[in-house]
Amino acid sequence: MSSPTTPRIKPTALRLGDTVGIVAPASNIKRSDLEAGCDALRRAGYQPFYFDSILEQDLYFAGSVDRRAHELEEMFVRDDVKAIVCARGGYGANYLLQALDLRKIKAHPKIFVGYSDITTLLTYFADAGGFVTFHGPMVAKDWTHDDGVDLNSWQAALSGKTGWELDLGSGSGVSGLVDGDAEGTLYGGCLSLLVASLGTPYEVNTKGAILFLEDLSAKPFQIDRMLLQLKLAGKFDEVRGIVFGEMLDCAQTANQGYTLQEVVKRIVGELGVPVAYGVRSGHVTAGNITLPIGVRATMTVHGGKVKLRILEAAVMEA
Repeated sequence: MSSPTTPRIKPTALRLGDTVGIVAPASNIKRSDLEAGCDALRRAGYQPFYFDSILEQDLYFAGSVDRRAHELEEMFVRDDVKAIVCARGGYGANYLLQALDLRKIKAHPKIFVGYSDITTLLTYFADAGGFVTFHGPMVAKDWTHDDGVDLNSWQAALSGKTGWELDLGSGSGVSGLVDGDAEGTLYGGCLSLLVASLGTPYEVNTKGAILFLEDLSAKPFQIDRMLLQLKLAGKFDEVRGIVFGEMLDCAQTANQGYTLQEVVKRIVGELGVPVAYGVRSGHVTAGNITLPIGVRATMTVHGGKVKLRILEAAVMEA
């Protein structure tokens, strides 16, 4: 299994006109949301493709485990599909860990994009599969809104740009919590899913990582508990830096008298690594940023200002 310090295979770059495979590995989706997202992908210059079975429903899942696993494997194997983007998260990707034929997927590494519950697959493919994955906008979620996708990071990450910086300046909502400089491998995803991996064969490996953590609608004490669990599990021992997401709706009450930034600093503020807060990737209000998982990056936090630079191309030329 790869670790964040192991160079990963880079999938082929996505170009305008390419076919993008849409999958639903977790919760069921609405046809209207799927079609709205596909329309947006077409306007952006891509050709969306999905199997009709994507609309199946089994309880709160997008069909059976076999259906979801077969759909995902087929998208990796098909020569005409150049990238795979998840329709949504929700719950259920963990069921696929033992159902997927990883050898088949490793033999056809491709751009794979998602967040939330899809974190389980992002880290699994990055670690066990050994290839770069992408924490970014989903079809039946972010692509359905005019301002749902940060196209600059999408294009930079998926086209093979080298040495690019995220726009984290004034108006981005990003702030520095702990000053410092770091270089490491960008890694992470939804906090609750990373914690859920602990004690399983699919446990996340954070050694040498610039660790990205985000979540949705978790109360501050729950964020505290999950961060402390990662700390007690040794997952912060060898990280190079920590970047928090927007942490949308992660409040106890509107007038709670303390900030979530204060809460997280209690856990990670004394690690001796830079800490930033507010990067809009995953569960966000708008402009979902695409972060490549498994590539070298640097972060700088000084005087409240934050810079995050992706050092290498996340994909390769065809």
